Amino acid sequence: MNIVDRRANPKGKSLGNRRRFIERARAEVKGAVLDALRKRKITDVEGSEKVSIPTRGIDEPSFRQSASGGKRHYIVPGNKEHVVGDEIERPQGGGQGRGSEASDSGEGTDGFEFTLSKEEFLDLFFEDLELPDLIKKKLSEASAPELSRAGYSVSGNPANLNLVRTMRNSMARRLSLKRPKREDLEALEKEVEELADGPEALRRAAVERLDALRRRSKAIPYFDPIDVRYNRFERIPKPNVQAVMFCLMDVSGSMTERMKDLAKRFFMLLHIFLARRYKQVDLVFIRHTSTAQEVDEETFFYSRETGGTVVSTALAEMKRIIQERYPLDAWNIYAAQASDGDNFGADSGRCISLLGDLLPVCQYFAYIEVSESADGMGDRRMDRTDLWRSYSEVAPAHPNFAMRRVGDPSHIFPVFHDLFSRGKAPAA
Repeated sequence: MNIVDRRANPKGKSLGNRRRFIERARAEVKGAVLDALRKRKITDVEGSEKVSIPTRGIDEPSFRQSASGGKRHYIVPGNKEHVVGDEIERPQGGGQGRGSEASDSGEGTDGFEFTLSKEEFLDLFFEDLELPDLIKKKLSEASAPELSRAGYSVSGNPANLNLVRTMRNSMARRLSLKRPKREDLEALEKEVEELADGPEALRRAAVERLDALRRRSKAIPYFDPIDVRYNRFERIPKPNVQAVMFCLMDVSGSMTERMKDLAKRFFMLLHIFLARRYKQVDLVFIRHTSTAQEVDEETFFYSRETGGTVVSTALAEMKRIIQERYPLDAWNIYAAQASDGDNFGADSGRCISLLGDLLPVCQYFAYIEVSESADGMGDRRMDRTDLWRSYSEVAPAHPNFAMRRVGDPSHIFPVFHDLFSRGKAPAA
């Protein structure tokens, strides 16, 4: 039997070797992935990436003679001081390494550059992230069938052939039917050869026994179709854990294009993360100015809209949708909100009231405040924005509520990783 691996290898290279290399240089590769993500545009988040890592630590190990130890024999021309047998004192100190002085000559080593596929790139970034406190509140009617081992069958795909079970059946059949062993046939053939010049009666009897064993050996084959067994699989319906993620984004006039870009980067990353890691997570997109509206994905990310700022409208819309479509005994509720912190003055109190209703029913609520300045501060301190100050009053009483600040594209990925790290309790 020949087993052919027809999986596509990237650019003709060994897929196994590639995986071992990425695993070996995981720390360096993941650091390069995070650096590359900070420079990406929104439309490029889900693509492949060319990364460069230092060559230090990826060289193959090798043996070489030490320059500062061991015993050696040298022939040095022009020696006038020493003869054979003299002991020369070993030089003190270590070898001559590279100093920190600048030099006008010399050579260096470039970083090792290679391209990660889309799957490798995203797997490295999302490998230790998860939705916090995801639990099975109710078995979903919609189930995802998964293949599960279900014993053996006498027919099937050659790729599913179970060699161990097949050999075991073959051996049991041969032992029970007393199939002649190869050693017995060879011994009897040798005996017939030795009796070639012996008594005719003995030789004839040995030949008859040999013919009988050969006929029995052919009648009982080494392998028989009844011995063959294949691994059998069945599709077992497994219930999904139901969860819904509410994405709330401020698109009012106070949000500049730069702020909207930061918010969209965060939600784009969240969208990709949920689609890759979870089979059944509903996404609800809500945009708001002075009014809030549930929209589709295309409108949420690419529609241009402006107006006044009333944040409570988005929270009220989220509350309405939960009551109408997502019963609390069956769904895990999550929410992520992005805003610049500006709000109509009289509206902040209503936001606190709505949060008091929403946070007890949410598994997790993340608030991202975007800023125009790269350091996240700007002309006024972010902790003095209306929304940040109002939310800070609610945060201490709810450990499932997290608040973060983002002022530059390079902040998006560390903040996202911090909010959804596996096993990390959110902190306000």
